[in-house]
Amino acid sequence: MANHSQSTKTISLDHYGIKNAKINYQLSSDELHAETIAKNQGVDSASGALAVNTGEFTGRSPMDRFIVKDDITEDKVWWGNINIPFESDKFQKLYDKVVAYLSEKELYVRDSYACADEDYKLNIRVINEYPWSNMFAYNMFLRPTEAELNGFSPEWTVVNAPGFMADPEVDGTRQHNFAILDFTRKIALIGGTGYTGEIKKGIFSALNFILPVFKNTLPMHCSANVGKEGDTSIFFGLSGTGKTTLSTDPNRSLIGDDEHGWTKENTVFNFEGGCYAKVINLSQEQEPEIFAAIKKGAILENVIMDDQGNVDFADTSITQNTRVSYPIYHIDNIREPSAGSNPKNIFFLTADAFGVLPPISKLTPSQAAYHFISGYTAKVAGTEAGVVEPVPSFSACFGAPFMPLHPTKYADMLSKKMLEAGVNVWLVNTGWTGGPYGVGTRMKLKYTRAMINAALNGDLGDYTYEDYHIHSVFGVAQPRSCPGVPTEVLSPRTTWNNDEAYYKMAFKLSNSFRHNFKKFESYASEEIRRGGPQRYAF
Repeated sequence: MANHSQSTKTISLDHYGIKNAKINYQLSSDELHAETIAKNQGVDSASGALAVNTGEFTGRSPMDRFIVKDDITEDKVWWGNINIPFESDKFQKLYDKVVAYLSEKELYVRDSYACADEDYKLNIRVINEYPWSNMFAYNMFLRPTEAELNGFSPEWTVVNAPGFMADPEVDGTRQHNFAILDFTRKIALIGGTGYTGEIKKGIFSALNFILPVFKNTLPMHCSANVGKEGDTSIFFGLSGTGKTTLSTDPNRSLIGDDEHGWTKENTVFNFEGGCYAKVINLSQEQEPEIFAAIKKGAILENVIMDDQGNVDFADTSITQNTRVSYPIYHIDNIREPSAGSNPKNIFFLTADAFGVLPPISKLTPSQAAYHFISGYTAKVAGTEAGVVEPVPSFSACFGAPFMPLHPTKYADMLSKKMLEAGVNVWLVNTGWTGGPYGVGTRMKLKYTRAMINAALNGDLGDYTYEDYHIHSVFGVAQPRSCPGVPTEVLSPRTTWNNDEAYYKMAFKLSNSFRHNFKKFESYASEEIRRGGPQRYAF
């Protein structure tokens, strides 16, 4: 965790094709913060965190993410509009242009690694055009010791040039920005976008191929924590569902908030060395641990501040996707190293804006596989142009944009692991209650926490009629009572106070599930297919 400048080693970038660059190697977080301020690329916030604006892109650009199609990937990657193929020779030509662009510039280089389990460690060199991008890499990847740096040999390289604009007609990209993975050259090439999430998601996507194909290990887009008895819990969920918030628990040690591997030895390890949390509507009262992590060493992205540097977390005038990155040691209660064993509970988080799904329900193994492949949440009005009412959003494995293999490959691995470990799987709706978005209200965080705690403590009873009610449309088992939660809150139908309207909306959502699953049906077993809603409206 030392924050001093590790400058005993100097490096050359000549073999990457980058010539005559001024190289700032392995600068500390404080030095990179100071460089960013000096270059007028960021400002200080009142909390001491660095605040930056990522420019044109304030989120990932999924249509501009490519994978080089070659001997390694051709027969394994699930090609399509998520994993878009890119020609190897085109990659080389574009790479040559990017390194020529970076030549003779002042650059920031960091050696780091991913995967907290020693057996799965991936050494990474990150080459950045901007100091704050390199500070992001310091926060988000694992930090080698001085001794590890001395013998450091990078396996993968991230080349990050936000100021380089591609020429689509010449370079084979869709537009001027791009994020391309090359598994033969072991390079993640990113250009035309300052959004830092592309850096971490590039390596995440690479590991989502490497781990299952070569290491018999399941990669997961999830957070994880561990209890005092050594029981590990895993939280799957898309952006905005509470994955970071709910895993950051004062009573449990945080393993990590976003990306993990589940090994054949039944251990769970963090890929990362930090957290990347959404800060929209963040409050000290609701999320004290994350709020306290926003201090010197953290980077705030695309937030609005007053003249004194105080952040207005409710202001979304730049983007809904306001973010903070911080090293994991900014959280007090963390697991060191970032790994746990003996997974006991898995939570699938969804922000159901239709207000249909129960706030917590227990899933059978077939339902768990079905919901994992579906990866449901909902978009609400205001989050995207043209969205005026709730829209179902399905992202396979709760992370389709980062999954190079077919979703059923990951689902099969998860199903086997769930059965081997004997885990309980829960579907948790952190979205709307008492009606859909615009009518009902968002589920109270204190109720969701109470339900998760009850699941962890074994307080939700046995899978019996006395303890559970089977949802008449989705077939999931919703508990009849839960400590700390009003009974009526546990039944979404009851909270609506209008059965006809509730069931009309429930059937509408179940139809969306069934329609989405059609593209997986030919790959999925009959058992998995039976895990979905069995009643639907024509």
